[in-house]
Amino acid sequence: MPGVLREQVTALLESAWPGHSPGHDPLLDPVSLLLLDGDDVVASLDILSKPLVHAGRTFAASGLSTVVTRGDRRGRGHGRTLVAAALRTMAVTVPPDLGIFTCDRPLRAFYEAAGWESLPGTVLVGGTPDDPFPSDRFDKVTMGAFFSPHAIRHRPSFLGARVALFPGTVDRLW
Repeated sequence: MPGVLREQVTALLESAWPGHSPGHDPLLDPVSLLLLDGDDVVASLDILSKPLVHAGRTFAASGLSTVVTRGDRRGRGHGRTLVAAALRTMAVTVPPDLGIFTCDRPLRAFYEAAGWESLPGTVLVGGTPDDPFPSDRFDKVTMGAFFSPHAIRHRPSFLGARVALFPGTVDRLW
């Protein structure tokens, strides 16, 4: 990412989450998506990816992280446009078996409007096996999308389940 855009993204993240440490674990193969208005970053997000073992099966999983829209540009559909583009990007470019991530409960409808589905009762367990960080410690919901025939066939196993994501110590939960 060009330096001027990286600086804008860093400032955007800092405005949304003061003290936020920029960057992701490179083992999660981070991919940044930006929504630009000319040379100005309006919204940004990152897609993180890793293998996920669930119910004895391995899936290629990706999820959204650090989704943010500039404060003065919120409420105009920019975030939804970018989140929907991330869903399409995952389905075509990445492509994982499934997309899965958590969001604050009040944002559920926002992500659903962008094409994601809520996974009722599903808890993502982040962190590491030795230091788990489950999403049910917070007021979170799990969102998902099932892309491959393998994931679609096993979709029911993700509903109401504890899913051991374990992305590590840098990105404890995506």
